Amino acid sequence: MIARHARAGQVAWIGVRPERLAPMVAVPAAELRPDGLEGDHARPGKRALTLIQAEHLPVISALAGTEATPELLRRNLLVSGLNLLAIRKGRLRIGGALVEITGPCAPCSRMEKALGRGGFNAMRGHGGWCAEVVEPVPIAVGDAVAP
Repeated sequence: MIARHARAGQVAWIGVRPERLAPMVAVPAAELRPDGLEGDHARPGKRALTLIQAEHLPVISALAGTEATPELLRRNLLVSGLNLLAIRKGRLRIGGALVEITGPCAPCSRMEKALGRGGFNAMRGHGGWCAEVVEPVPIAVGDAVAP
């Protein structure tokens, strides 16, 4: 049962940070490289890519008292339709790419500024996942996401 999922998810949004602390820039597609997305100021290795589940945005918004958007939350991929928690420490196909979930992506203190007072705690447990790139290829909004 643990390996079964109702359906594949999909990439709903892609964002990159051109430099450290820069605002996120939404892109329709990007080259996924071993060190992260092309054009992103990423951390190579276990944090090369960050993902968050679209279904968590309304929860974060409700807890923060303000709208939580992918740009504000500073994750690279917004994935809808697939429970990412069920795949922790597993591998995902994103389009033709293969990534390995390496662990939770904890919120940082910047969430207090982005979401307002309590933003950090609003994201706790909903911050998404970090991943390492195993097989790099271009990815795009609308690509399937599956274990």
